[in-house]
Amino acid sequence: MPNTLEDPRPDGDPSDDRPAPTALPSRATDHGDEPELVPEDDQIIGVVFRRSLWVLLVIAVCVAASLLLSREGEESAVEQAVDAAPPVAVDTAPIVAPQVTFREITLEAGVDFEHRNGAVGDKLLPETMGGGGGFFDLDGDDDQDLVLIDGTAWPHDGVATNPAVVLYRNDGSGNFTRVDDAPKDAFYGMGVATGDYDGDGATDLFVTAVGRNHLYRNLDGMLVDVTQQAGVAGAENEWSTGAAFFDLEGDGDLDLFVANYVRWSKEIDFELGYQLTGVGRAYGPPLNYEGTYPYLYRNNGDGTFTEVSATAGIRVSNPATDLPVAKSLAVSPVDVDRDGLVDLFVANDTVRNFLFHNLGDGTFEETAESWGLAYDRDGSATGAMGVDFGSFRNDDEIGFLVGNFANEMTSVFVSQGDPTLFADEAITEGVGAPTRTVLSFGLNLFDYDLDGRLDLVQNNGHLEEEIGSVDPSQSYRQVPQLFWNAGPRSQRTFLPAEVDLGGPIVGRGSAFADLDADGDLDLLLLQIDDRPRLLRNEQQTGHHFVRLKLRGRAPNVDALGATVELSAGGTTQRRQVVTARSYLSAVELPLTLGLGEHTEIESLVVTWPDGSVQPVQQVEIDGLTVIEQN
Repeated sequence: MPNTLEDPRPDGDPSDDRPAPTALPSRATDHGDEPELVPEDDQIIGVVFRRSLWVLLVIAVCVAASLLLSREGEESAVEQAVDAAPPVAVDTAPIVAPQVTFREITLEAGVDFEHRNGAVGDKLLPETMGGGGGFFDLDGDDDQDLVLIDGTAWPHDGVATNPAVVLYRNDGSGNFTRVDDAPKDAFYGMGVATGDYDGDGATDLFVTAVGRNHLYRNLDGMLVDVTQQAGVAGAENEWSTGAAFFDLEGDGDLDLFVANYVRWSKEIDFELGYQLTGVGRAYGPPLNYEGTYPYLYRNNGDGTFTEVSATAGIRVSNPATDLPVAKSLAVSPVDVDRDGLVDLFVANDTVRNFLFHNLGDGTFEETAESWGLAYDRDGSATGAMGVDFGSFRNDDEIGFLVGNFANEMTSVFVSQGDPTLFADEAITEGVGAPTRTVLSFGLNLFDYDLDGRLDLVQNNGHLEEEIGSVDPSQSYRQVPQLFWNAGPRSQRTFLPAEVDLGGPIVGRGSAFADLDADGDLDLLLLQIDDRPRLLRNEQQTGHHFVRLKLRGRAPNVDALGATVELSAGGTTQRRQVVTARSYLSAVELPLTLGLGEHTEIESLVVTWPDGSVQPVQQVEIDGLTVIEQN
């Protein structure tokens, strides 16, 4: 989050090494300041006049000759018949997104949650950042249940606190009931990660916080706090944000990456003392806060973890100060170079992003700068918030999309025929200009119209309530954005979709799932100190789809990291099973792949996390197919 609203760099270089122009000499007369002609001037004028006459004479001769030749050509020209092809019809019809309706159903569906950030006027930085959530199957009935993460009153305010984890059970049709026996732990919650860390077939939850984090084991739909036994609480003085379960070394069990933001305390916040001119104390950016190191927990296979960040190569220090560089908010675990090992893309706020390339021996090499993922198209670090990834052009390239601060367009890093070489194509892909004026946190790639192409949704909102008083181009509440993927017919992949996602909100996290079992993907947009926005997808395109649920071998029963390639109508879609997406949020496990108007699948291949490849012959069109690993 930049500290200023304008680029501090000068528009140009004030220094100029060129010599000043030399003044032409002149002579003044006794009658004023007009210059007097001397004999030398008369001689020069005479010479110039005679030369001008010769030039005019030559020009006149050339023009006369040209006219004469032109007339002779006209008289001698012979008429010839030419077979001209009729003009080719050009399709100039504009490419427009399909008409799709998203209807808000939050209260109607039974979700009465309202996020609390604990703000009482002190303007503490965490109050602007939290409130994650997402979807997972709590009770094993294949319905997508809902988890929402709450803040709380600050302990120093002496006010009663409230539970940080709020659960809603889905009845299968998109109606929710609040779970009374959810954990009652009160802490300042931030985000959530989902994964079956113990391999028992039930999805567990890890919840990040300002302070100690919490791991909840899922025992038959009941979440039990096992943080201390597992050894993943972290330090009391840390502020954890994004997190992800993934298989670090390919042994089958799920390890855990936890991003930490900045070194923060109320005392540090007040010492920095950020203010808005004419307003007073304000929420400050992370520029002057010290960075942190992330946590990396290796699963020991017995329900416990060992923190290995120091030996795994993910602690990045500033060589000049030896202090931590990272100010991390989000992480994407993805096999970028398709070598069978899960890498980690980490979005950092106001410092360069990281790409931790998995070396296969339990260690990583940080390669974001050399791979082109560290900075935006201008070579600058951005206020990076949320991140998602996907092969949104249905080709061999992979893209990372990163939501950034106001006056910074969303980054669209696309591989350039080489998985170790990326370029920021935000402008050419159609995302740059429309996203420059908003402050984007959560974002997701998902196929909302089931045409077989990944679309983009962004959840936007500023940090400071009074921002409009100092920057009229900004507002605290901002409208969410939806971009339709127009595919190869369009010069730009993403086009703004005229779809109503509701009015302005103070957007933060985002997630998707099929809540009502109708095959299309519904949306969850989270916001600070207010209700979430649950949006039911009511598209009527008639497009077909497949939903795939992968069941791998224990302990990675959910097959996190598996890849699916589906070919239909001459196009191949590639999806990876990853629930850690967007900002502080988690999406459902099943994969939804749109087929458009096609009703036949040419091929479907699953590459499991252990590297085995499995063709799938029987797939239900417009339904859910469960694929068991051979």
